[in-house]
Amino acid sequence: MTERPALLDAHLIVDLGGFRLDARLRIAAGEVVALLGPNGSGKTTALRALAGLRPLTSGYLRLGGREMDRPDRPLWTPTEHRSIGVVFQEYLLFPHLTALDNVAFGPRRHGVPRREAREQAARWLDRVGLSGYARRKPRYLSGGQAQRVALARALAVAPELLLLDEPLAALDAGTRLDTRGELLHHLTDHPGATLLVTHDPLDALVLADRLVIIEHGRVVQEGDAATVTAQPRTDYVARLVGLNLYRGKATGHGVEVDGVTLTTADPLTGDAFVAFRPSAVALHRQRPDGSPRNTWPAVIAGIQRHGDNLRIQLTGPIPVAADVTQAAAAHLQLAPGQHVWAAVKAAETHAYPAAP
Repeated sequence: MTERPALLDAHLIVDLGGFRLDARLRIAAGEVVALLGPNGSGKTTALRALAGLRPLTSGYLRLGGREMDRPDRPLWTPTEHRSIGVVFQEYLLFPHLTALDNVAFGPRRHGVPRREAREQAARWLDRVGLSGYARRKPRYLSGGQAQRVALARALAVAPELLLLDEPLAALDAGTRLDTRGELLHHLTDHPGATLLVTHDPLDALVLADRLVIIEHGRVVQEGDAATVTAQPRTDYVARLVGLNLYRGKATGHGVEVDGVTLTTADPLTGDAFVAFRPSAVALHRQRPDGSPRNTWPAVIAGIQRHGDNLRIQLTGPIPVAADVTQAAAAHLQLAPGQHVWAAVKAAETHAYPAAP
């Protein structure tokens, strides 16, 4: 499949005291990329650099083929001269303006006459389903309505790059579900590039065409959702997609991890990852006999509710998370500090090469 030309092409290098962001980002027209990472990984710094709120230390930023930031020239383009729209986590609507005038603000700043700007704003409010709320000020809008006004305001300037900073984080669970679906519809129609900054894997998987994960200021993995979820390459990514992940040395169907050899369904040689779901882990009071090929002793470190099941955190030769039903937990009389045996069938594992 031929890679689409990048509308956004950036190598973001920003030095902040002891922290350095060094990340490459390419986003094609019509593509939605989700930027994920733990707290302090550099997500917000990347967004601020793209928005022109923090100059680059080095690297470059091109949008639509035009240089926006190039420290070695030197060249830096102020925020107001970049073709961007931003939806912040808190939305940051102007409290003294109506929904209509909030949306019209961008076109007005771009020189559109007042009447025409308000007509454009009215059309955008209609597109996001808020035509009846044009005269309301932000304090009279629900969270979901305010989010849609903020999105309409960002899109009203026809940005080449749309930046979404945790756009659903401020919503309650019910509103978030509905608004996520509406947001997907609008992003599908957006002809420009979109960067979604989020810590929520569900938002990323539903809304984005491609995932970029950063840790400690660097990109550690990127690809479509199927690739990333099938083959996580760091502990953070594994937790994000709900997998146990281990790195070890493979010889045939065995991968040695911290002194424990895990038998896998996939034959490999050399550095390898082994991954399996918590639901694949069975717990036993005594060492099991029979079909499980991988067994090791463990101690229960914690028990939490996880959907309809319980998530059991285990320590031992290798730490592991196991999902068990409440009925199974009651039958086994599981409790913190208890010694158990963990077992995983080889057929439930997935092994794949790891970079040296």
